[in-house]
Amino acid sequence: MQSLCGTNCCRECSRLAECGGCQSVKGHPFGGNCIAAECIEQDGLDGFLRFKERLAAEINGLGIKGLAVKELNLLNGFFVNLEYPLANGESVKLLKDNNVYLGNQIEVPGNERCYGVAADKNYILVCEYGCNGADPEIILYKKRQP
Repeated sequence: MQSLCGTNCCRECSRLAECGGCQSVKGHPFGGNCIAAECIEQDGLDGFLRFKERLAAEINGLGIKGLAVKELNLLNGFFVNLEYPLANGESVKLLKDNNVYLGNQIEVPGNERCYGVAADKNYILVCEYGCNGADPEIILYKKRQP
């Protein structure tokens, strides 16, 4: 089964049986939105690839020490939607479990922690966490410029 974006993301997804695959749900996995399907529907595959390049450049331009994104991958929200502790003792999740984002994990130089990046057309999230997502911290969460 090929996904709409031409990758194997559907075949590699642990929840494929639940969802049915990108083509069968017309780019709305788990009832949510897929950034690749949105871009391809609007601007074609070339438009999606250009969007990925612009987004990577935007993330690299944030000036976060040690953060250098070379590639953005499609990531299921349920896999990357960590729960962040807030100063008031409460916790918050910033992503939607049923959406598919562009992002990556980048090792922090000289540290055992990693940066996690997830973005769509509207927002960029950069966080830092330990092994298996332990002790996540929000580094940046911002609305993107249209």
